[in-house]
Amino acid sequence: MGMRFPHLSALLLGLSLLVSPAFAVQPDEVLPDPAMEQRARDLSRELRCMVCQNQSIDDSDAPLARDLRILVRERLKAGDSNGQVLDYLVARYGEFVLMRPVFSWRNALLWGFPVLVLVLGAALAASVMRRRATASPPAPLSAAEEARMAQLLADAPQAGRNGDGQGGK
Repeated sequence: MGMRFPHLSALLLGLSLLVSPAFAVQPDEVLPDPAMEQRARDLSRELRCMVCQNQSIDDSDAPLARDLRILVRERLKAGDSNGQVLDYLVARYGEFVLMRPVFSWRNALLWGFPVLVLVLGAALAASVMRRRATASPPAPLSAAEEARMAQLLADAPQAGRNGDGQGGK
C-alpha cells in the first residue's frame, strides 16, 4: 500500500522527539551504583538550573547544570546524605537553587507583600469613597458671587462670536 504522507510521518516523529522528556545527564556522569544514581537523579530534580531557571538540573543542557550534577554526585560519593547535599548547595548558591524553596518568614514576607499592598490599596480606596459619600454639599453662592457668575456667563457667548478671546471689548 505504501506511505501516502512521508513528510507527515517525519513531522510527527520530529514533534514526538520535542515532546518527550529531555534528560541532559551524560553517560559519563552516571554513577555505577544504581541506588546512588537514583538518589542523584532525585536530588537533581529538586535543584533549579541557575541559567534556565524553570528547569531542573536533571533536564538542563547548560554547562552550569552539568557542573551541579557532577557536584551532587561527588557529594553523594563522599557520603553526604540528601539533606547535606541540599544544605551545601543552598549555602553556596542560595535558596533560589531549590525548585521548591523551604518556607521561612523571609519567603512569607516576599509572597505576602503584594497581597498586603492590594489589601491596603483597597482599604484606602474604600476610605476615600466613604469620605466622598458622607461629605457635606458645597455651600450655596452668595448674592455677590451669583451676580459675578451671571456676568461671566453673559460675556461668554460674545467671546465665541468675535474669535479674539477678548469677550467683545
